[in-house]
Amino acid sequence: MVNLIWVGLAVIGIVYAMTHGTVDQVNEVIFESADDAVGLTISLMSVLVFWLGIMRIAEESGLLNKLSELFKPLFKRLFPEIPSDHPAMGYILSNVSANLFGLGNAATPLGIKAMHEMKQLNHGSEEASRSMITFLAINTSSVTLVPTTMIAIRMRYDSIGPTDIVLTTILATLVSSVGAILVDRYFYYRRKRRNGL
Repeated sequence: MVNLIWVGLAVIGIVYAMTHGTVDQVNEVIFESADDAVGLTISLMSVLVFWLGIMRIAEESGLLNKLSELFKPLFKRLFPEIPSDHPAMGYILSNVSANLFGLGNAATPLGIKAMHEMKQLNHGSEEASRSMITFLAINTSSVTLVPTTMIAIRMRYDSIGPTDIVLTTILATLVSSVGAILVDRYFYYRRKRRNGL
């Protein structure tokens, strides 16, 4: 569906340019944007490689395990249906740890694996379990300590203070995560009461 939307937008843009005589300007912008995209990708790659390296060092040194152990009591309460020694819990904790450092690209495969494990716990049902819904809410809002990608983009475009967004990012993602958990719990208990469970 998303592909159709993008194709539709592109076709509308081209038809509009043709009918208004701005095809030359559209072509110029396309080539400038392509050049800009390559530069942005290279600058993002260097920062992401650096932070992925830091994550690897943290993993090898046992820091990620300690971080996971720190969050485990909280996550046992958030995901009571998942046994603490189940692989799903490990993937959830790793996903949250990667998101803490703004590594959405590294967190995504861990999130997919966590969902796969939770689906198995849910006996392969097509309906999302309570844990899957909670994880999606937490993963979408995700507390971020170091917004790596945004810092890289700000550096690429010569921001005077590329790291000035760190504090506001921490506050914004903390508020969004708490809000996501509260909304998740509200609808869970509301549904539970409605069903008389």
